[in-house]
Amino acid sequence: MTGIFKRARACAGQGCVGTGVEPVTGSVQMQIINALRVGERSRASTLLSDLGHRNYSLRVDDFVRILEYCASSPDPLFVMEIWTIMEEKEISMNDKCYLHVIRALCKGGYLDEAFNLLSIVGENADIYPILPMYNNFLGACAQMHSLHHANKCLDLMEQRLVGKNEVTYIELLKLAVLQQNLPAVHELWKEYTRYYNVSIVSLRKFIRSFTRLRDLKSAYESLQLMVTLAFWGGFVIAKTAEGKMYPSKLDIPIPSSSDLSLKKYWKENEIFVSSVFQACNESNTQASDSVDSGTFGIGKIEDRTDGRVLLQKHMAVPVKKLLRWSGRVLLQKHMAVPVKKLLRWSFNDVLYACAQTRNYKLAEQLFAQMQIIGLEPSCVTYDGFIRALVAERGFHDGLQVLEVMQQKNLKPYDSTLATISVACSKDLELDLAETFLDQISTSPSPFPYNALLEACDRLDQPERAVRILAKMKQLKLPPDIRTYELLFSLFGNVNAPYEEGNMLSQLDAAKRINAIEVDMLSNGIQHSNVSINNLLKALGTEGMIRELIQYLRVAENQFSSSSIVLGTPIYNTVLHSLVEAKECHMAVEIFKTMLYGRRPDAVTYNIMIDCCSIIKCFKYACALVSVMIRDGFCPQVLTYTALIKILLVCQDLDEALNLLDQGCSDAIQPDVLLFNTILQAAYDKGRIDLVELIVVRMHQENVQPDSSTCGYVFSAYADSGFFSTAIEALQVLSMRIIFEDDSSLEEKRPIFEDLILAEDLDAESRIIELFKNSQEEIALALLNLRWCATVGFPISRLPNQSQWAKRLLRSYGFKKGAT
Repeated sequence: MTGIFKRARACAGQGCVGTGVEPVTGSVQMQIINALRVGERSRASTLLSDLGHRNYSLRVDDFVRILEYCASSPDPLFVMEIWTIMEEKEISMNDKCYLHVIRALCKGGYLDEAFNLLSIVGENADIYPILPMYNNFLGACAQMHSLHHANKCLDLMEQRLVGKNEVTYIELLKLAVLQQNLPAVHELWKEYTRYYNVSIVSLRKFIRSFTRLRDLKSAYESLQLMVTLAFWGGFVIAKTAEGKMYPSKLDIPIPSSSDLSLKKYWKENEIFVSSVFQACNESNTQASDSVDSGTFGIGKIEDRTDGRVLLQKHMAVPVKKLLRWSGRVLLQKHMAVPVKKLLRWSFNDVLYACAQTRNYKLAEQLFAQMQIIGLEPSCVTYDGFIRALVAERGFHDGLQVLEVMQQKNLKPYDSTLATISVACSKDLELDLAETFLDQISTSPSPFPYNALLEACDRLDQPERAVRILAKMKQLKLPPDIRTYELLFSLFGNVNAPYEEGNMLSQLDAAKRINAIEVDMLSNGIQHSNVSINNLLKALGTEGMIRELIQYLRVAENQFSSSSIVLGTPIYNTVLHSLVEAKECHMAVEIFKTMLYGRRPDAVTYNIMIDCCSIIKCFKYACALVSVMIRDGFCPQVLTYTALIKILLVCQDLDEALNLLDQGCSDAIQPDVLLFNTILQAAYDKGRIDLVELIVVRMHQENVQPDSSTCGYVFSAYADSGFFSTAIEALQVLSMRIIFEDDSSLEEKRPIFEDLILAEDLDAESRIIELFKNSQEEIALALLNLRWCATVGFPISRLPNQSQWAKRLLRSYGFKKGAT
């Protein structure tokens, strides 16, 4: 390669040009090209060698067609073979040959070689035009994401005063997007419009750049300018050999501003254009207003039997008039097919940007504008539109737009189905989500499947998760790290909630974890902080403390050899499991190691303060609180709960109540766990007065009770022989679980009374279904009320008006200033 560049430098110094004589070896060139086209490289090399050994003298034109083919293929290695032959025959290169060689090298990824040749060619003033060579190199840099080579090329261009043309600006635009440099894009726009009249093609490039950098405002403004130019017409769009569109005009810098050209357009077409854009603007404004007021819905825009969406109910009068006298004539009269394509592509780009920025209102306006000007949405358009809608409005609107597509016989893309499926998963509509996943034929990403797996995890439906994994294997879709993170959460522990691990479940859990890790290894995926955390959490839930510590040490060793650091949440998971298992000594040791390498957070301190309740050491807990505050973490409700728990364990109820009052005075919002901690201690000691006091405090602090609250209060009365009071208290507390306030009472009463008082055998089964939807507390409260009704106690319609609730408020309400 070095010898070739020496030869190139020598040729550049001689002012190499072509002879201008037609080649006599055209048929041989075509034979070589045909051999390369069908993959017979050895035959092509033989023909090239035979060509080089002919008796008559060869010229540069005898190789141009082969070089041109190699540039388009690309085939940089065969270019090197041609160059070697030309060097041996001392054939001078001309500008066309240099351009083909640089293109072949750039497309083939040989940027270093292409840049060296570009540097040599630039030394010769006789080689012209040189700018396309630089443009080719910049385009290759953008395609290969090589900013280093691009900077070298720009320095060389500046050094040699090469200048720029429209293609240069487009290539620089790609590089700016690659750098995520939005100010550079705006600067290119200013400079470009200073010297060139804006074209449809260039606007398309800038709009795409703005959308990729999420500058929705600039993209929208540029799109409106593009629509204006499209109606103006008067330009021709051609195609390159690769099928790329470009404006058919001389690419010469012209110091005229786009504003002047637009003024000319407005002057010539003032009445027509003003009518179009007044109509569009009025429609967009009205659409935006109706969105804000909640009256604009996708379900209201489908009013024609042919499936065309026209916003009939919300369309401004000028728009309706415009559609009557113009209809689709607007585009068909003023726009050629390539212009329509470019315009539709740009609308699609902005719609996708709306989805990324969660701006569904603008997406609705753009979708309406497309149809107002007669531009039919494509499947890509609907894909972007649905993405924007479901991101903010949920899957229901997406389903309605999908129905419109079906009426138009448009088949949604797999990405469209995936988008709706993900939205259904987020709303925990698992049946719908799975239905749309089943309709996907191919998927480039496991993301929609992970979304459904996450929903299965939230609703504790591992059986459905198995079906999802089978679907992924059927599509030969490899899992990613998020998939495995969810698998550890779904299948890492065997026992259902409220059950403790045993020898059989622990053995099964170990097999599952091992199987997941083996599958991870087969797919070449390493653990993340989240996957390790979920794995450790599963082991802790099963009570597998020895395995928990072993996995922690293995993770520490593996992560120490990589750039990944085990995060504090992982250690918090381990500490929590150790405290739950009452392994306080091990918890303290791990906490000490954290102090010498990893910074504990508020959760860490709260766990260790809770650990003090096991060892019954309030003094050590107070020391931890001091260190916690020193490290910048304010005490939280969990902190007060842990401290009160220690005092209760130490038999100091009065001090626990004082600490509760201090927390409330410090603006700490107590939760049900804190109150239940005191209730449990009061029940254990038979202190019904303290039980009643805490019930009133909970109600005054707007803290809803839970099933544990009901259990402690009911048992406290029942154990003392107050059975009627126990059932009355159970009714009141259960209804407070279901109904957050009096306003929701009348709204929800008919639904829940049907479940409570129903005499059919399926009533309790319907209540149990609530457990599957993560509504355990409501389900337990309904079962409590149904039991009360079964044993003959009438259900109070107003729980706060029960005699028990009134008595408690009179006796203890004064402590919070109640009237």
